[in-house]
Amino acid sequence: MAIKTSKYQRTKMSPPKFLAIGFMTITLFGTFLLKLPISTESGMPTPLIDAFFTAVSAISVTGLTVVDTATHWSVFGEIVMLILVQLGGLGFMTSATWIALMLNRRISLRERMILQEAMGQYQIQGIVDLIRRVLVYSFTIEGVGALLLTLRFWAEMPLSDALYLGIFQSVSIFNNAGFDLLGSIHGPFAGFAVYGTDPIINIINMMLIFLGGIGFIVMFDVMEYPRCRKLSLHSKVVLTVTSLLIFIGALMLFVLEFSNPATLGPLSFPQKIMASFFQSVTTRSGGISTIDIGGLQQSSQFFMIMLMFIGAAPGSTGGGIKVTTFAVLIGSVITMIQGKRDVVLFRNRISQAIVYRAVTLTILSLLLVVGFSMFLSATEASSDFLAILFEAVSAFGTVGLSMGLTTELTGIGKISIALLMFLGRLGPLTLAYALNRRRYKDLYRHPEGKIIIG
Repeated sequence: MAIKTSKYQRTKMSPPKFLAIGFMTITLFGTFLLKLPISTESGMPTPLIDAFFTAVSAISVTGLTVVDTATHWSVFGEIVMLILVQLGGLGFMTSATWIALMLNRRISLRERMILQEAMGQYQIQGIVDLIRRVLVYSFTIEGVGALLLTLRFWAEMPLSDALYLGIFQSVSIFNNAGFDLLGSIHGPFAGFAVYGTDPIINIINMMLIFLGGIGFIVMFDVMEYPRCRKLSLHSKVVLTVTSLLIFIGALMLFVLEFSNPATLGPLSFPQKIMASFFQSVTTRSGGISTIDIGGLQQSSQFFMIMLMFIGAAPGSTGGGIKVTTFAVLIGSVITMIQGKRDVVLFRNRISQAIVYRAVTLTILSLLLVVGFSMFLSATEASSDFLAILFEAVSAFGTVGLSMGLTTELTGIGKISIALLMFLGRLGPLTLAYALNRRRYKDLYRHPEGKIIIG
């Protein structure tokens, strides 16, 4: 009996491995659909590498594109991309659970464990109820965003076109994907730069990015706050760090780009403030911009790289190392400087396990970005290194901003960026756990040794 149990356990995939294989399977299926002639406006099949790159960009909710979304893809292709974006933003296990609940099927313990891993939760209790709320909140926010954008776009196009554009942009932006269909109206790769001075478009988009980037757990906490008058430690950290990063980012971009004729220079003072805030918000993983990223000062571009690397919140549609990881790292530095023993955030002690996890995640992420940047500097030798680093961090953080390098990538460069987008969405730690067949617990401790640091 024991032998049978052992064999059974070996045949079962761990939740991280299941998530990795699941995302990969959906990506390959999306590539197949986008490769079909029906997916393009011209009726000609898209090159395999471009279809694969687009599928990865959609399922990882990044938004980097090697072809213009509006002019290259047909309505069928755009709907395929939108479905991939929705699956990538919510997580395919969340979507599968929703279908199972619609069919009144029972969610097994193993499926609940996979959902726990996908949602980044520490406990399995209440995970199905959490999924229900995630779906309701997501569709509600996307619906409201689609309605507001439709009303705005209706002023310059027929209602049917405005409705389609509003739905596409709301789903894309809330899921922090960054794809847009404005190329068919204002020219290929036009993006939202044409609406840089439009306060309605700017405010709606910033709210969608912000709500998609703070995570569902935080949204639930905020909704419950009027009743219980209490926020969890996680929500306090996410809201505080996210707000600080947005305000600091906006201030830095405002100062650095104030007189730059290629970006904020021609704008009025209120428009400069609005554009600064928009670019700061979009580095949370939004992927759309209202100014030319390639025209920014190098100091601004490097500052945006740091913001993109930090990314959004856990359990959100965004990427990066996450704002909570950044908060723990900063807390660790402060603790060490003050000579204290424990990392404390909002009068709560952070466990050593979480500190180790934050350090491990950050180092793995840095190694990924540095390694891919070095490789891309060899394959894309004619490109500026800062543009390469920007592209690599944008891909890893599933942000989708670019200095213009994406369309100029070589075949090897496209595969490298696609792989980095996939790893960024899956998460370095999840990938490490997926590749690790067994996780052992030490049965003994070695004697303590001392080395000199610094």
